[in-house]
Amino acid sequence: MSESESESESVTEQQSAGSFALHVPDAVLEPEPLEPGQIVSGDPVVSGKVVWESEDGSQVRGIWQMTPGVVTDTEADELFVVLSGRATVVFEDGKVIEVGPGDMCVLREGDRTEWTVHETLRKVYQARVA
Repeated sequence: MSESESESESVTEQQSAGSFALHVPDAVLEPEPLEPGQIVSGDPVVSGKVVWESEDGSQVRGIWQMTPGVVTDTEADELFVVLSGRATVVFEDGKVIEVGPGDMCVLREGDRTEWTVHETLRKVYQARVA
């Protein structure tokens, strides 16, 4: 059994019990291909892992990571905390936020953003999805 299979089974077993722990820096993430139109510059790679989803699918918690580059996005209603890396997020209305390790950020559903990731960014999040 590979390490990622062991980690996956361990998390699944713990989740089915209702409570669980996951060492986020070592979590194995799955590729999440970007739409070509989202990429503004560079060759960013996005990956993630949903670690919990509500029964109705309206809430998710997970881990997300992006390597350096610039992408556009339309946001969900989300709260996240940056674990590592740095990024600049520019909102359509001109607002700019800088995020790095330890920063908490709230995004509103429908916000149109441009993410410039300077150093590979890893965050944990909770989002409400449509």
